[in-house]
Amino acid sequence: MALIVQKYGGSSVADAESIKRVAKRIVDTRRAGHDVVVAVSAMGDTTDELLDLAGQVAPIPAPRELDMLLSSGERISMALLAMAIHSMGFEARSFTGSQAGMITTADHGSARIVDVTPIRLREALDEGAIVIVAGFQGFNRDTRDITTLGRGGSDTTAVALAAALQADVCEIYSDVDGIFTADPRVVPKARKLSVVGSEEMLELAANGAKVLYIRAVEYARRHGVLIHARSTFSSGEGTWVLGPGQTRPNGEEEEMEEPIVAGVATDLGQAKITIIGVPDVPGKAAEIFKIVAKSGANVDMIVQNVSAAATGRTDISFTLPKGDAAIALKALSADQSEIGFDNLVHDDQVGKLSVVGAGMRTHSGVSATLFEALSIAGINIEMISTSEIRISVVVRGDDLAEAARVVHTAYGLDGDIDATVYAGTGR
Repeated sequence: MALIVQKYGGSSVADAESIKRVAKRIVDTRRAGHDVVVAVSAMGDTTDELLDLAGQVAPIPAPRELDMLLSSGERISMALLAMAIHSMGFEARSFTGSQAGMITTADHGSARIVDVTPIRLREALDEGAIVIVAGFQGFNRDTRDITTLGRGGSDTTAVALAAALQADVCEIYSDVDGIFTADPRVVPKARKLSVVGSEEMLELAANGAKVLYIRAVEYARRHGVLIHARSTFSSGEGTWVLGPGQTRPNGEEEEMEEPIVAGVATDLGQAKITIIGVPDVPGKAAEIFKIVAKSGANVDMIVQNVSAAATGRTDISFTLPKGDAAIALKALSADQSEIGFDNLVHDDQVGKLSVVGAGMRTHSGVSATLFEALSIAGINIEMISTSEIRISVVVRGDDLAEAARVVHTAYGLDGDIDATVYAGTGR
């Protein structure tokens, strides 16, 4: 008997029929002799609808009350799923994040898990029940308030539960068959990977791949949780995310040679800010990014131009999430005279493409293939950033999908048939 943690996203529990389909999969796992703990997201687009509703009653909703509102979506899902399982003749008990012992920081909307005390979950498992937990939410001991975990919160909930309960595997279910070499909605010829390293998965998640969220992958890597990405809508094998020293439960030996390129990630959620006419003297970049950091904006890529000899000034460009651009622009504008720059330019029509592969460490020519493919397609590169196993470029947002397709082909990643997307939302 194994202890299996399963997570189901919003598209997996979008309506009553979907919930019954998920309940059957859970019951089948229990019938196979396994203990089952399930983390569930809100139904379909419930969270977005609740956010819209909050915006209609208050231009800037109070963070505490917004968390109270948003956490209700997962509570609806967990109760309905438990009811469906009961109707199939199996005992199921649903728990909110706080009842499950999900202890977090006090940051409303972006809380981080600091501890998991799953006492009630363990009791329920010992009594033979299937455990259903509301994802995306927790509880802060100091404020005694409900908190939410932000994007990908249900993935993180599932991984944290798996770590705390010492589960054999954490299965993350979505509307695609696993982890692909690219987003199959953007690159139809994307191929499913049977195995991907956690290091590569971290880079893919950080650069736009949404099938798994980076915080969940980080938590799994840190706590040794084995992740299995699968589809709610099929019985395919899915993709195993293997951390250091991990192997698939079937004991099969993995390929010894790391792939040069494991996948291509795309991200349309970035904006670019260019600071024009910055005095090219020591300390100015430090001043600029201290201001940006204090605003709470999260900087991604940074490029500084060569100083103009005649003026002694330079331009600095950086990318950040679109949602952070307004606060960064406001903070920089407030200190314009102190820094001494000429102007700010905001561009939210950009896209980021990233090529990821552990084999890049030991193979030459990866960059040349990327740049040549984009050149042949007539796609201009605006910014470049690299790490040991990643190359990222910024292009026009309108060019991003085409860029992903031509680069995917250039690296020989295309499959023979189009990938299947079952529900169409990615979650």
